Amino acid sequence: MTVLIAPSILSADFARLADEAAAVRGADWLHVDVMDNHFVPNLTLGLPVVQSLHAATDIPLDCHLMIDDPDRWAVGYAEAGAYNVTVHAEAVRDPVTMAVDLRAAGATAGLSLKPDTELDDWVDVLPSYDTLLVMTVEPGFGGQEFLAHTLDKVRRARRMVQTGHLRVVVQVDGGINADTVVQAAEAGADCFVAGSAVYGSPDRAAAVADLRRRAEAARPVSDDPADAVDPSGGSPDGDASAG
Repeated sequence: MTVLIAPSILSADFARLADEAAAVRGADWLHVDVMDNHFVPNLTLGLPVVQSLHAATDIPLDCHLMIDDPDRWAVGYAEAGAYNVTVHAEAVRDPVTMAVDLRAAGATAGLSLKPDTELDDWVDVLPSYDTLLVMTVEPGFGGQEFLAHTLDKVRRARRMVQTGHLRVVVQVDGGINADTVVQAAEAGADCFVAGSAVYGSPDRAAAVADLRRRAEAARPVSDDPADAVDPSGGSPDGDASAG
């Protein structure tokens, strides 16, 4: 699996989102944090903004839904053109049907685990998913300190991928910067969500390139049986779904 860098627009200027998307040249995914002030104590943006952003950028949109009742709302983000839609294990009622519905709507399906949520409780449903998002901070706000103990889940997920038990992109989100991207890469992460480390830099594209270089240098040699998701932004059926 190629290293994927996903700048998070949570740290961008919300008044200039089209420009902020254009500034992260070289990014693989654009991470969009959708928060409802119920599942997490913060309110960000919703479907209309995602629809507008999809029309403004060719970067595949990676929508992370930190919301209650994703069974009701998540498919709308796939239909709006998101490449990957991630729901939280702690909020979804029927995770297998959720994954099926997201794929049917043209997106890949992601499942996110909070720092204290056990990976073992979700191993049986993860074969239905394309992305496993391991939260390395508590969801809800950017700029938090990286929680190193969450990398145990990353290591275990990587072993499952290497042994062929799972075919997922292992993604990390929270506190990713020039130092922690190395730790996460060494643990076996594929995709790195970075907010302030990218949008806090005067040269966003250079920050993306620097994170990629550090992650690629730190990652162990891959022995994955196959890549889980096309990093170029192809749909589950092989068609481009973003841009």
